[in-house]
Amino acid sequence: MLKFVGKRILWLVPVILGVTFFVFTIMYFTPGDPVKIMLGANATEEQIEQKTEELGLDDPFFVRFGNYCEDVFLHFDFGESYQTSQSVTDQIVARFPYTFRIALFSVILATIVGIPVGVIAATHQYSWKDNLSMFGSLFCVSMPNFWFALILVMIFCQKLGWLPSSGISSWKCYILPVVSCAIGGAASIARQTRSSMLEVIRQDYITTARAKGQKESKVIYGHALKNALIPIIQTVGNMFGGSLGGALIAETIFSIPGMGVYLMNGISQRDYPVVQGGVIFIALCFCLCMLLVDLVFAFVDPRIRSQYKSAKNKVKRKEA
Repeated sequence: MLKFVGKRILWLVPVILGVTFFVFTIMYFTPGDPVKIMLGANATEEQIEQKTEELGLDDPFFVRFGNYCEDVFLHFDFGESYQTSQSVTDQIVARFPYTFRIALFSVILATIVGIPVGVIAATHQYSWKDNLSMFGSLFCVSMPNFWFALILVMIFCQKLGWLPSSGISSWKCYILPVVSCAIGGAASIARQTRSSMLEVIRQDYITTARAKGQKESKVIYGHALKNALIPIIQTVGNMFGGSLGGALIAETIFSIPGMGVYLMNGISQRDYPVVQGGVIFIALCFCLCMLLVDLVFAFVDPRIRSQYKSAKNKVKRKEA
C-alpha cells in the first residue's frame, strides 16, 4: 500500500512542473504590458523601462522561468502582486478557505442528493421514477449555473428575504452559493450512479443474494451500490477538484472574496504573479484531491490492494 501511495506522490512532481511551465509560457506570450497597466497611460518611456527592469520582465524566458521555479518550489514564495504589491501567498492563504468551503459543501450536498436519485432511477428502470429522475438530471446539467444562481437570489433574497444575497458574514451566506454550485454536480452524480448500478444489478451475485432471501435494501445498498462506487467516486473527486477553480460564478454573483474572483482580477490586469500563483496552487490542490481519490479506490476495491500484496509476496518468495 505504501508503494501505491509513493508512486502516486511521485507522479505529482512532473504534473506540477508541467502546469507551472504551461501557465508561465501562456502568461509570457499573452499580449499586453503589465508595466503600462501598472503605471497608467501618462507614464514615460524611462519610467516603463525602469519598472520593467525592476520586475525582471526584460530577462530571457528561461531565466525568468528558472527564477520563478526557484522562488516557488524552494522558498514557497509566489511573489508579489504587480497591482497591490501584496504577497500572493498571503492572499491565497486568506482567500482559499472561502473557495474550499463552497467546493466542499457543494460536493457533499451533490453527493447526498445525487446518489439516492441515481439508485432510485436504476432500481425502477423505465418507470416514471426513472424518467422523472433522468429528465431532472438532464435539465440541471444543461442549466447555466449563473442563471440558476440569479433565480435563487431573486426568490430567496429579493422576494422572500430569507437569505442574504452577498457577503460572508454568517453561515447563511454560504447556502445559495453552495446550492447553485451543487445542482449540476448532483445531476452528474445521479446519472453516473444510475449507469453504474444498472451494470451491477444484472450480475449473477446480485441474483444469488436475492435468491438467498436477503432484504432488497441490503442487496441494493450492501452489495450493488458498494460494487458500483468506483466510477461514482471518480465523478465526485473530479467535481470537487473542478469546484476549487470553478467557483468563479458563485463568488462573483454572491460577492465572496475567494480564489475565483482573485484570479479573474489578475487576468484582467495582467497581474502575472497572481495568475501563476493561483493556477499552480489550484493545480496542486486538484492533484492532492486525485491522490485522495486513488487512496479511496484502494480502500474500496480490494483488487488494487491485492495487486501490491501479491507483488510484495513475490519479492519475499524470491528472497527466500
